[in-house]
Amino acid sequence: MRYWNGTAWTEHVSDNGVQGVDPLQPKGLDKLDSALTIGNEGDAAKIQQQLYGDQKYRSANVQDAAFHGGGTIFTEPILVVNQKAKLIELNNQYSVFNKDGQQIAAVNQVGQSAAKKAIRLLSNLDQFMTHKLEITDNAGHVLLRITRPAKLMKSTVIVSDGNDQEIGRIVQENMIGKIHFALQAGGYTYGAIKAENWRAWNFRIEDHQGTEIARITKTFEGLAKTMFTTADNYVVQIHTQIPQPLNSLIVAAALSVDTALKQDSRGFS
Repeated sequence: MRYWNGTAWTEHVSDNGVQGVDPLQPKGLDKLDSALTIGNEGDAAKIQQQLYGDQKYRSANVQDAAFHGGGTIFTEPILVVNQKAKLIELNNQYSVFNKDGQQIAAVNQVGQSAAKKAIRLLSNLDQFMTHKLEITDNAGHVLLRITRPAKLMKSTVIVSDGNDQEIGRIVQENMIGKIHFALQAGGYTYGAIKAENWRAWNFRIEDHQGTEIARITKTFEGLAKTMFTTADNYVVQIHTQIPQPLNSLIVAAALSVDTALKQDSRGFS
């Protein structure tokens, strides 16, 4: 028996009462997307290089964690977000690790029709389309849902919990210069995300008083992936324990930074 989560079949199965995992076999464009995946985003040595660096890698140069992690995306002080590298990207997928290299979550793009995947394959128009992401834990439970509606100029990202209840929004505030976003919920601005360069590779996250509380740093994914794919890798450092809803907004922004905040060809959106 295969588990149905209410909207789609999942990889979770039961065989005579014994639970296990049996990944769905992709078909059509999904099969092409899967076949063109390269590399191993969960390589332990690579994750350590991303965190602490060596002569080859641009790293986040992380310091000692500000607090002890609790094993989830909401309680870990350091998150390593690595995108699955594909020669042709039809579905955005990421794996999320703690500082010890243990995977604690996955990010998957959902809700794409075959027509939309074909448009992504044949054009560069996907930045003008709606994008939806689901962030799940290792058991497949949806922790956050992220929707970036189709946009022409500025982006707005809607962050909801696993029950589709809106938590808040990430709202683009400018189009010229270093891009920045407001973190809003219930009509109140709780903080901001500010790019530190015009290509929006690194972000400073502030509270409503302008104090830095977290940082997103792009790390080097390797020469081959840089040349032949659009995969991006990030390290997220959270400097202090943060209350809700700001905590969820920061995590959502960090785990969707490529799709939600900078989808346009390695520049900013």
